[in-house]
Amino acid sequence: MLSRSFLSDILRRVSSMPWSVDSDSSIADACRTLIEERSEAAGLVLARDILDRFEAAAAADQAAFFEQVADRFGADETSLSQAISDWRAGDADATRRLHYAAEPRSLALLRTLNRVPGATARLVRMREKLLGNLQQAPGLSGLDNDFQHVFSSWFNRGFLELRRIDWSTPAAVLEKIIEYEAVHEIAGWDDLRQRVADPDRRLFGFFHPAMGDEPLIFVEIALMKRIPASIGAIIAAERESLDPVDAKVAVFYSISNCHAGLKGISFGNFLIKQVVANLNDELPGLTTYVTLSPVPGLRRYVDSAERNHELLGDIAGTDGSPPGKEAARKLAARYLTGAKRSNGWAHDPVANFHLSNGAELYDIHADADPSPVGLQNAWGVMVNYRYDPARTEANHRAYVREGEVIVSSKVRSLVRK
Repeated sequence: MLSRSFLSDILRRVSSMPWSVDSDSSIADACRTLIEERSEAAGLVLARDILDRFEAAAAADQAAFFEQVADRFGADETSLSQAISDWRAGDADATRRLHYAAEPRSLALLRTLNRVPGATARLVRMREKLLGNLQQAPGLSGLDNDFQHVFSSWFNRGFLELRRIDWSTPAAVLEKIIEYEAVHEIAGWDDLRQRVADPDRRLFGFFHPAMGDEPLIFVEIALMKRIPASIGAIIAAERESLDPVDAKVAVFYSISNCHAGLKGISFGNFLIKQVVANLNDELPGLTTYVTLSPVPGLRRYVDSAERNHELLGDIAGTDGSPPGKEAARKLAARYLTGAKRSNGWAHDPVANFHLSNGAELYDIHADADPSPVGLQNAWGVMVNYRYDPARTEANHRAYVREGEVIVSSKVRSLVRK
């Protein structure tokens, strides 16, 4: 496998050679030339030029580029028609030829662009731009599927590197942790130091060799004696530190995906399972693994009262006024167990993430997050999802196959009430 530095050296050498790019052609035209180019060196120069031109283009021109690629880089219809004609039941080789003939040329384009050193991160940013155009141009969904297809291969678990992030981690990475934290804002370096340097805190992230020091996803963990009922017990600046050997509970209190361009690419399931295994090896005294999670869809769902009257309407506080503590807990319990998507899975995105990973809906807490975002999304309600290594696989199967939400007796009593 060619190293990144070697490929960079090739690019420097061939950039001055007599391969030119027509600056008057569209970026999509250059892409067509690229996938037909037989010289690898010339292809590298052209691919880099395409990425440079796309990144320098105005937003309207980037949107036009996506439309052109979606329209012009489908399957080769002549080859596909021949493959369909040649296909016979039971002919494995003919089936493979049909499969490859049906593949859109946009996939070949993305793979060819990715030969340029540093291109993977640039293509992730390109997809972020594409996602920003999907609402206005739903016809681009097929092209987005192509991005997801290649990213699922490039970012599979075998390529991911788990790193513990602590106070000795390079400052450039620590700055990115501050930037990418998406659940509980990190208020500067002192706050970050508490989260990564205190003996009862851990922070782990997945990295990819093609992305350098850019974390893909990271999780923050608090080591505690008991399951917490509020986020203040975890992130308060004046809290008392705990000797890790005395900890009984590992609390996953923040999971942040770092790149919008990797939306839909699953990392969190692998991350949680790997971190549980690492913590279990490091601290065998740990007996319980839970989250302290937000409920981002609760208030929005409750506010659509007419649609949800049958599920929620008999609970005090659904007329627009803030519910009391017990009502808020009951609303959350009914919402998390009863509000479903069309496929039968939980309506709430955080609930769906943890339940699909095999967690149990363990407890619900009122007044757990008094931050503006916590109050706006869920009146401050937060939830513990419990990961029992002995039960996660069975819970996962029950949820993804039947939509069954595994709940504790505490939550079950709230739903009954």
